Amino acid sequence: MKDFTLHTYRHLLSALHAAGYKSLTFEDYCKAVQKGVRIAGQFVILRHDVDLKAANSLKTAQIEAELGMHASYFFRVVPQSNQPEIIRQIARMGHEIGYHYEDMSIANGDVEKAIKHFEQQLAYFRTFYPVQTICMHGAPTSRYDGRDLWKKYNYRDYGIIGEPYFDVDFSQVVYLTDTGRCWDGYKVSLRDKIEKWQDEWIRQGLVFHTTEQLISWLQDDSQPKRNLMITTHPQRWTDNNGEWLKELTMQKAKNIVKRVLVATK
Repeated sequence: MKDFTLHTYRHLLSALHAAGYKSLTFEDYCKAVQKGVRIAGQFVILRHDVDLKAANSLKTAQIEAELGMHASYFFRVVPQSNQPEIIRQIARMGHEIGYHYEDMSIANGDVEKAIKHFEQQLAYFRTFYPVQTICMHGAPTSRYDGRDLWKKYNYRDYGIIGEPYFDVDFSQVVYLTDTGRCWDGYKVSLRDKIEKWQDEWIRQGLVFHTTEQLISWLQDDSQPKRNLMITTHPQRWTDNNGEWLKELTMQKAKNIVKRVLVATK
């Protein structure tokens, strides 16, 4: 199976559905936690970080809508991500829109400038959707971690009910992300990983390199199923051969740089 194609993504969603997973937005999950409501059965939080190529996100959103699934799309302020008509279309399909914030990097570490920028951009994205969740953009080449903004401020003061790296109970939810264009990219990731729990998931055998391996696990009835948060970057998922090869080549180069950054961290 050729990985990181829209065909493969559809296959992954179908495997989740066949395995009995209920799809949730991150907002759905946070509201349930807030109310103290136990989510019945196995669930998957489908999260998309729209870093680049917003049009690719429209395609994954359409596939999800066709399958009756709902997902969360976190948009950056940069023009490669912030495409108003695409955001509107995705929201109209019933998906959640969130803010993929990187205000500390944009403000070069100036906390006061960063919070003002956050307020402005949150208000902007709320013109498309009543945004209640946010998610930091990893920004591996930046010296600033966006989450440091919350060392001084509290995002709940802005009507935000959840940020994945702070508000998911990872003792109950396994985190899988395609960072690095693979499912075990925590090895080369500076920030998009859950260090406290990763060793435990490795011990339990919940490590996959390819989407096909993940699908095989979902299809194996002998394997106990776990609640999941699956994060994808739609820029990576395409059926266009030229775009697919370009993304593969660029990601291999990025991973080399990221390995050096991780080693020197």
